[in-house]
Amino acid sequence: MRKMIKMSMVAVMMMGAGAVSAQAEGTDILTNIKANAQVRARYEMVDTDNTVKNANAFTNRLTLGVGADLLGTDWLSAYAEMTDVRNLNDNYNSQVNGETAHNVVADSEQTRVTQAYIDMKKGKTKLRIGRQGLNLDNMRFVGTVDWRQMPQTFDAYTLTDNTVENLNLFASYVTQINKVFHEDLATGNWDTRTLLLNASYKVMPELKVTAYDYMIGAGTGVTTTAGGSDTYGIALTGDVAVSDALKLNYRAEYAKQTDATMENSGVDTSANVDADYMNFELGANMSGILVGAQYEVLSGTNGTDGNTAFSTPLATLHAHNGWADMFLATPTAGLEDMSLWVGYTSKDLGLLKAIYHDYSSDVGSVDYGTELDVIYTRAIPNVNNLTGMLKFADYNGETEAPTAALRTDTTKFWAMLDFKFATK
Repeated sequence: MRKMIKMSMVAVMMMGAGAVSAQAEGTDILTNIKANAQVRARYEMVDTDNTVKNANAFTNRLTLGVGADLLGTDWLSAYAEMTDVRNLNDNYNSQVNGETAHNVVADSEQTRVTQAYIDMKKGKTKLRIGRQGLNLDNMRFVGTVDWRQMPQTFDAYTLTDNTVENLNLFASYVTQINKVFHEDLATGNWDTRTLLLNASYKVMPELKVTAYDYMIGAGTGVTTTAGGSDTYGIALTGDVAVSDALKLNYRAEYAKQTDATMENSGVDTSANVDADYMNFELGANMSGILVGAQYEVLSGTNGTDGNTAFSTPLATLHAHNGWADMFLATPTAGLEDMSLWVGYTSKDLGLLKAIYHDYSSDVGSVDYGTELDVIYTRAIPNVNNLTGMLKFADYNGETEAPTAALRTDTTKFWAMLDFKFATK
């Protein structure tokens, strides 16, 4: 697979040179060439109620991508993408800059080929080979973690099929996970043998059924001491138009986590993985006024039964359980997250939304803390493709929380400008 990844990268990174020679020889090696770019500048502040210094991070993401059809065909194409992250100051701990006295902001300086793949299509079936982004469902289990300046990507073979109307089939065999962290860190890249399966069927606008099995291979270095698990479940989602002014949306989901099926040679797979996940969510949009509630449970253990807490190591974790990122790893006793939100959205004014979280353990009902999150996003007037964002998270820990980190009050603030460009 690594040889295939390298071949894909070489092929797509040389597309520009190939286009020149193709024109010279009158051969259509590259057609339908499209380019895209993103510049995302961000300020992030982290303030914790302890002796660690505040983080004040100014960072920028630059992404450049180009894609084209190959050899004059409409079934073979390639895409390449480079992402560069720069820090404009050192008043934060990037985990590699040596500023350990400051709080962590996991956006270190680095440049990476974030995507480089070849697509082969026949009808509504597509095989993608190479480095790629994978965002499944609501990214609770598999996502690109695009909130961080360097996204998470996957070296994989991915097969998708939409031949049957309203039926989406997805299968991906992953050999390496390229995390958001710097590649020099142990958490930077994970060698793995992972199989991701997902199927969804839209019964009607009010009901879509999704079933999945995410088999994370042992040896990945995550979820347990042996580093693997199987997570299989089912989710029911839908949008219900009660009237022209009132629309509802919901999600009901259950998943089970068991011992890993996929293995790497020489890895101890003796861990006893046995955990559950539940999620119930209901939201309403009344002429732009947003209200909703969610109850999510990641099961835990008492620490002596030999089991593990439910884990989601490949998720876009920032999108779940609060933007202060206090629960990037599930506590040993599990997590219950009850959240309520209210907001307003319109084309002219943008989106303003506030979310309140109440966290406790699954085992023992121990209070962890509460959190208030607020976000405002809006397209910048009179500037095409430019969006602004202000975002705030305030976590208040309880004294009975089991770890010092969960007992520590934490405030975070972000200000961001995001510019995107793409050729048509």
